[in-house]
Amino acid sequence: MKIIAPSYEIMFIPDITELLQRIELAGRTCYKSEDKITDQSARAFVRRIIASGHLSVIEHIHITIKFIIDRGVSHELVRHRLASYSQESTRYANYSKNKFGNEITVIRPCFWEESSPEYAQWKQAMADTEKIYLKLIDMGARPEQARSVLPNSLKTEVVMTCNLREMRHILALRCSKAAHPQIREVMQPLLKEMHEKIPVIFDDVHQTIFQDIQKREKDIQG
Repeated sequence: MKIIAPSYEIMFIPDITELLQRIELAGRTCYKSEDKITDQSARAFVRRIIASGHLSVIEHIHITIKFIIDRGVSHELVRHRLASYSQESTRYANYSKNKFGNEITVIRPCFWEESSPEYAQWKQAMADTEKIYLKLIDMGARPEQARSVLPNSLKTEVVMTCNLREMRHILALRCSKAAHPQIREVMQPLLKEMHEKIPVIFDDVHQTIFQDIQKREKDIQG
């Protein structure tokens, strides 16, 4: 059995300059102000568009991200229906095969210390599950049958493509204090990176989320 941390990878994002120019061109169509486009006008225009709430304009840009998360978290991710998904299938992935290392891979839970009794119980449950899964395969069960015993902690890979408006929505929701800790674990670093790459698109979301985190940390410290 392999235990790994969750992660993500930005697989595709347009060139930032081109991205902003495309949004500006689309947005100015609404106001017929194309004559005001200059080499430097896109960023300020996009900032005004977002501040005004005219977010349909940023739907013209799509990005693709690959997540490595557990099955439980993946169920939350795919509920965002304005995105497209391709996910590792437990019907066809036979984890007893060499290409999977003849083992299952699970995601480490972030809410238990590895020295804690809770973590020890979780780890034993994962090992027992792996043993039963491999035994079922050895007895002749197909992967789609043996998967019945696989846990929510099982590693899964999900490729998601969505527009920038939906990405803002996903990050605002899944980075918040109300989100499950295991989805926050990947979404908060993703928000930081998206803000670094396209600050004008994510300034307000980033500020709201991380100001709230800082406030809660100060409250905890007293």
